[in-house]
Amino acid sequence: MSDATLVTGGAGFIGSHLVERLLAEGREVYVVDDLSTGRLANLDAVRKHPKLHLVVDSILNWPMMNEVVSQVREVIHLAAAVGVRKIIDEPVETITTNVRGTEIMLDVCHKHGSRLFVASTSEVYGKAGDRLHEEHDRVLGSTSLRRWAYACTKTLDEFLALAYHDEKGLPVVIGRFFNTVGPRQSGKWGMVLPNFVFDAVRGQPIKIFGTGTQRRCFLHVHDAVDAVLRLMRSDDAVGRVFNIGNEREVTIRELA
Repeated sequence: MSDATLVTGGAGFIGSHLVERLLAEGREVYVVDDLSTGRLANLDAVRKHPKLHLVVDSILNWPMMNEVVSQVREVIHLAAAVGVRKIIDEPVETITTNVRGTEIMLDVCHKHGSRLFVASTSEVYGKAGDRLHEEHDRVLGSTSLRRWAYACTKTLDEFLALAYHDEKGLPVVIGRFFNTVGPRQSGKWGMVLPNFVFDAVRGQPIKIFGTGTQRRCFLHVHDAVDAVLRLMRSDDAVGRVFNIGNEREVTIRELA
């Protein structure tokens, strides 16, 4: 096992920024991405870097993942089916990728003794009230509403990751992302800020769905990358769940 890092979903929005940061630090980096939501163009700045190893394949390919993880010391697992539109249009892929994919990552990391970061989401809080409390019960929507599939899969990912830590001793850290924004974020899958920017640069009216009073917290992708790396390098973070976000709220109308 070399002193290298694997980033699944490394051609995606957050993943590509993370890959750039790791390479800038002198790390050897492996990327596995099936390009279902990521783009090779996101890695243009580092595609020819001698320490970057890119594998275009699915995380559901167990033999391939087993081989790649055997080459690294740590894994940052970002690969997932994301975005409200994709979840509604392709629910089977969403559920399979998010649950089976994470199960494979936990299995191969346990086999090879690799530290693992599992990306989760603020969606796991469900229909939370004004303030989030980790110990409070959560209410998720009906299984007949496809948009809740993502939250449910990520909730299961968290349960499974913590079970691997508690039962098998796997050094795992979980980070829940809250509305990360920045360069390379695509509006294709329903993300709000890129769609606002797209409308603005085309000189079109910015479309707001609903009243615009919905409140969100947005975090720049560079700050999200900082948080992931700090958590991965902290022994105190192992076996725990962290929120990765910004405490300052804005309404969607204010954002527009």
